[in-house]
Amino acid sequence: MDIQDIYSEANAKMEKTLGVLRHEFAGIRAGRATTAVLEKIRVDYYGVLTPIQQMAAVSVAEARILSIQPWDISTLHPIEKAIQTSDLGINPSNDGRVIRLVFPPLTEEKRRDLVKEIKQLAEQAKVAVRNERRDAVEKLKKAQKASEITEDDLKDGEKKIQDFTDKAVKDVDALAADKEKEVMEI
Repeated sequence: MDIQDIYSEANAKMEKTLGVLRHEFAGIRAGRATTAVLEKIRVDYYGVLTPIQQMAAVSVAEARILSIQPWDISTLHPIEKAIQTSDLGINPSNDGRVIRLVFPPLTEEKRRDLVKEIKQLAEQAKVAVRNERRDAVEKLKKAQKASEITEDDLKDGEKKIQDFTDKAVKDVDALAADKEKEVMEI
């Protein structure tokens, strides 16, 4: 394996970890309505667990109100039931055609719990980044043992991989700080 391939692969995996973290953070509700909170909820639709977004038009009606309009009106009650049984903590209301989710303001205790969850997700992302660093350094060492790269290349490679790691960890910290600020200031 070429040394540039090792760099590219390590950098790509670290960027993917950041993408996953951004996606996870999008699913954390911070007092305002966002369609991302519904992504983990699945509805039993003729024996198949189906995401709500594939069964209905989901939109933010107001800052704290989410509107779900099923394409097939017969799925209204199964969607409502799936939301009620989820860990979302919001009771849906429907008018026979549209389901509305009203997001209440967050309590101080709930905000603290969300901050703990944010920190936990950030730490998991950092562990994933460090694991990728370890794997990339092992690949470099194998290449050096196989005489594919020199010892100087190994040292330069380790430094470059560490730079990728430092940048990714810094990005994780920045994402976590932004999300914490968003949760605490609403």
